[in-house]
Amino acid sequence: MYINKLKVSIEKLPLVKPFKTALRTAQDIDNIFVTIELENGVIGMGAAAPTVAITGDSTEGIAGIIEHVIAPQLIGQKITQLNLLSQLIQQSCVGNTSAKAAVEIAVYDAACRYWKIPLFELLGGQTNQLRNDMTISIGDKEEMVSDALKIIGDGFSILKIKAGKDWEKDVEGISAIREAVGDKIMLRIDANQGWSVSQAIQIIRELEDRKLQIELVEQPVKAYNIAGLKEIKRSVHTPIMADESLFSPIDAMKLLSEQAVDYLNIKLMKTGGIRRALQIADMAEAAEVECMIGSMMESIVSVSAAIHLAAAHPNITKIDLDAPLWIKQENFEGITYEKDLIQLGNEPGLGIKRKENLSF
Repeated sequence: MYINKLKVSIEKLPLVKPFKTALRTAQDIDNIFVTIELENGVIGMGAAAPTVAITGDSTEGIAGIIEHVIAPQLIGQKITQLNLLSQLIQQSCVGNTSAKAAVEIAVYDAACRYWKIPLFELLGGQTNQLRNDMTISIGDKEEMVSDALKIIGDGFSILKIKAGKDWEKDVEGISAIREAVGDKIMLRIDANQGWSVSQAIQIIRELEDRKLQIELVEQPVKAYNIAGLKEIKRSVHTPIMADESLFSPIDAMKLLSEQAVDYLNIKLMKTGGIRRALQIADMAEAAEVECMIGSMMESIVSVSAAIHLAAAHPNITKIDLDAPLWIKQENFEGITYEKDLIQLGNEPGLGIKRKENLSF
């Protein structure tokens, strides 16, 4: 069965409230949607989120690369040759990982719909239920505490707190959240490259001295500073996670061989799709380093692919896939979010469909 058509569209999705990190503030997000149509009419869907501050990929850039560079490589190819299709996508251009991810997700969705199996089964899935966290974006202390209490009231037991703008305020905000939510709630900190090495060590030690029971600290320093990550890991007791430092299997090899971090955060928009994400998870498993699966501010289409990946790989033990909960109105349905649990069904492919009365 051959790929017959590939179509790209762009939609702007308003957020429930502004999303603030050390790198950016977003009030709405663009998502680039991809549909692949097979010669028998079967459709596969994929999506990408432009995050210029992290991937360098813009809305127009993603759409243009897909339409003019990647798509011509795939038209007429067999949908069942997944490794070849992935290779064609990855070799089509340098970088542009978000565009590559969108197309590869659509390829996997179309193949699974053709075979009539869920994506997580194709990937060797072992579970169809995952426990998710919820993010608290940067704000003043009172606002962040209020957000934390609301999230706990909504049924979440794991909070991911954004930091990295003002390190002194970071410590006080995190302390206030811990005091408000009690000891049974798990706290993760994400500095989004916002600290220096010395600041990170000082802040994390202060959090440890205050006995705030932080599960992990994600990407405390600049993405390129692998030596800095290693120094921080050596200097504190709290586990350190790489995010922006990890795009490719080569990045994973460097982080793992240097023993620079305790965890890896895999995101499809960074890896360029499912196949390379699986490679990273396998490499980390061999090195006995557990992984988180995360996302940018993405729609349920691409997040669904990450959910299936997490359900399939035993070394992906931490889930940070709350992005669809930030979107005011999702245009797709299928994957179920119930409090802090994500539930996959047994529908073919990603298991999602566009809501009625909405056209693609």
